[in-house]
Amino acid sequence: MKTLELSEATATLAEYADELGSEPVILTNDGVPVAALISLENVDLETIALSTNPQFIELIERSRVRHKTEGGTSSADMRRRLNL
Repeated sequence: MKTLELSEATATLAEYADELGSEPVILTNDGVPVAALISLENVDLETIALSTNPQFIELIERSRVRHKTEGGTSSADMRRRLNL
């Protein structure tokens, strides 16, 4: 993983994005991580928007807790029911 201090970041964002490989670039401010540049594969804007939306994450967590406490239908069972 590469780290880059913001005060030393002199290239354009496009240049840093072009240099991304398989590991992220962590941007720091006085050594404290503040952001990350990561390479994205097989994702769309909707996936990114949902995975970073606090309300959506809260909804998923509530659903997981409810499923754990109350039970539910597994994805494998649902696939069988739908003949998938």
